[in-house]
Amino acid sequence: MTESYSLSPAQAPAVDTSGAARAEPALGPDELIILPVRNFVLFPGVVMPLAVGRPASVAAAQEAVRRGLPVGVLMQRDPAEAEVSVLGLHRTGVVANVLRYITAPDGTHHLIAEGQQRFRVEQFVREQPYLVARVRRIDEPEVGESQDLAARFMHLRGQAEEALQLLPQTPPELLAAVNAAQTLPTLADLVAAYLDATPDAKQDLLETVDLGARADKVSRLLAQRIEVLRLSQEIDRQTKASLDERQREVLLREQMAAIQKQLGEDEGKSQELADLAEAIGKAGMPEDVEKAARKELRRLERMPDAAAEYGMIRTYLDTLIELPWAEPEDTAIDIEAARGVLDADHFGLEKIKQRIIEYLAVRKLAPRGKAPILCFAGPPGVGKTSLGQSIARAMGRKFVRVSLGGVHDEAEIRGHRRTYVGALPGNIIQGIRKAGARDCVMMLDEIDKMGSGVHGDPSAAMLEVLDPEQNGTFRDNYLGVPFDLSRVVFIATANMLESIPGPLLDRMEIIRLAGYTDAEKLQIARRYLVPRALEANGLQTDQASVVDEALLRIIRHYTREAGVRNLEREISRALRHVAVEFAEGRTEPVAITATQVPELLGAERFEDEVAMRVSLPGVATGLAWTPVGGDILFIEATRVPGAGRLTLTGQLGEVMRESAQAAHSLVKSRASELGIAAEVLDKSDIHVHVPAGATPKDGPSAGVAMFTALVSILTGRRVRNDTAMTGEISLRGLVLPVGGIKEKVVAAARAGLTRVMLPARSRRDYDDIPAEVREQMQFIWLERVDEAIAEALQAPEAEVREPVLEGVEDAR
Repeated sequence: MTESYSLSPAQAPAVDTSGAARAEPALGPDELIILPVRNFVLFPGVVMPLAVGRPASVAAAQEAVRRGLPVGVLMQRDPAEAEVSVLGLHRTGVVANVLRYITAPDGTHHLIAEGQQRFRVEQFVREQPYLVARVRRIDEPEVGESQDLAARFMHLRGQAEEALQLLPQTPPELLAAVNAAQTLPTLADLVAAYLDATPDAKQDLLETVDLGARADKVSRLLAQRIEVLRLSQEIDRQTKASLDERQREVLLREQMAAIQKQLGEDEGKSQELADLAEAIGKAGMPEDVEKAARKELRRLERMPDAAAEYGMIRTYLDTLIELPWAEPEDTAIDIEAARGVLDADHFGLEKIKQRIIEYLAVRKLAPRGKAPILCFAGPPGVGKTSLGQSIARAMGRKFVRVSLGGVHDEAEIRGHRRTYVGALPGNIIQGIRKAGARDCVMMLDEIDKMGSGVHGDPSAAMLEVLDPEQNGTFRDNYLGVPFDLSRVVFIATANMLESIPGPLLDRMEIIRLAGYTDAEKLQIARRYLVPRALEANGLQTDQASVVDEALLRIIRHYTREAGVRNLEREISRALRHVAVEFAEGRTEPVAITATQVPELLGAERFEDEVAMRVSLPGVATGLAWTPVGGDILFIEATRVPGAGRLTLTGQLGEVMRESAQAAHSLVKSRASELGIAAEVLDKSDIHVHVPAGATPKDGPSAGVAMFTALVSILTGRRVRNDTAMTGEISLRGLVLPVGGIKEKVVAAARAGLTRVMLPARSRRDYDDIPAEVREQMQFIWLERVDEAIAEALQAPEAEVREPVLEGVEDAR
């Protein structure tokens, strides 16, 4: 820690060698020459430079050097006092050896002093020409084996090393001195000497003799300093990064400006801004929108090209300019031409087409009226989206499709605010911008597939879009100005209406599309699907064809759907085999027949299970509604010896389970009327199973089928294999109405059934059933379950005896 300096004759101060100087009395053993200092505290074991300027201080330093004596360094209480007085000095100081005395050319005097030991002033014995005091030297306490002091020593050393590492330029000698300190007093005084603290705080440390208290005080001051250094370092890093980025940006801008000036591109920017101003004037914007656009244009004029916001504002102005703000002209709608377009694009769907014609007629008579929002609801593949395209063709308007499936962010509808990086308008405004017309036909596809998440509910945003009373001032977050959507023809599509929120569903007129019959599918395949598949596979009409019998076989045995999507895939798959032959050099035309279908498509995937499943008592054919159309549903019942329990399987929902329990109770209550012995009910367990057990099933419409199956198994009478049934039952034996009649009847016809039993109170849905299906089906309208048993069950066969019944008799 300490350096040893010797005073050479050349370095010794020029002292007065007259008799007066030699007459100075000798100092006693406890007396010490006092060197007053301002704003400086010297600590034992530390070498520090001192500057002295007052005559008394110079005389004291010179006398100490001349005699080779140490000095007592005392700090002045008030540094503002020019003259030194004994009352203005602290009483605790440090005994110091003067290692070097230097007189600078400018007349200032400098000392290099090494602190040795603390002392306490007992009494000042002389004041002129310099201060002399009687002192009591203070010895450092013994450290000994104290673990507490050892812990303080390790903690203080760690703090000191951390503080030195945080300094921007740490002197290696100081770090070496900290590491070389072996005792707590040495380390505490060393840290206190170099600590960035006030002189008063350092004086307090000097006066603290107790090692534990002194170490704690130094540690607290050092901890504060470390925190300040950390914050300073972080601020410096952030400031430096900010300045570097700003300087880089300024430099790049200056270079860009110089390059543009050399290339003469300043004129280009002026021309660009002039073109923008002209485009804003020609866009036909409303007054408030044009005012907002010109305000942004003025901001753009004052902004350099390289500014971060320049591109954002330019994109915003381009969006405003490209939107169709002008009022569209009213175009005449030719109803006959519209009917021809619908007939050419779609086979069947007569009622749907008639409703669309009515819609177009209203739009023709009242083009500025508030027309209803149409929503086509039905299973996949029945032509909902293509109907929207046909409406656009019939009206002579642009068509744009907006897919809403999977949208779960409100910003997808209303747009993002321009404060966000990469902000865009919502899908509605983007669709209108793409169409380039404010009176376009906008298809809102899969409106039932919207979800909600942490970013809001998009279906709530759609309420304003689809409300004719509100959408005239629709406000997109990106545009920040109102946009009129009242001239847009909105058409929505959905598979399931249950998932659409009630307020949104209330804003739309629902038009339901059921599945197609086999005959309709045949016509659709012949007119649309086969030509489209030929073109997709690179074949000409004179090279390949598919006969009607082959199409019917594909429809009945390779697809089972309400729409025609899978049918188109299977036709295309069959034609791909033909395309391979022509690619290999075949020249003769090919006509795919029914016998060739298995060779091209493999084994039949679907079979007619109706006859097989209802060949035994206890099996009834029900009708079910699904999101992808109607379907047939088999109800199977059996009985075994038991105690009259009812078991239900097939992954049935709660409502369907209750229907089965109601049917079971109804059978029990009418056992005598149905010819069922009470012993059979009491000593038989009934098991009702609905096949396709992996598919969840629910709803009350299988009540009639379950009742019929239970009566069939208990009486041994078979259910007619050409009959399907649907309807809810009550405990009074009434048949209650159900929904989805059209889809269910179409599914029965598709499955090859010829008779359907329906609730009499559902007769209002009869007109919705396709005419072709009505002609080939026999309808039985049920008021009570007794009518269902009379129409569905065959006559009893005396020669047929149930093996299970024999088991019951044996048990008796």
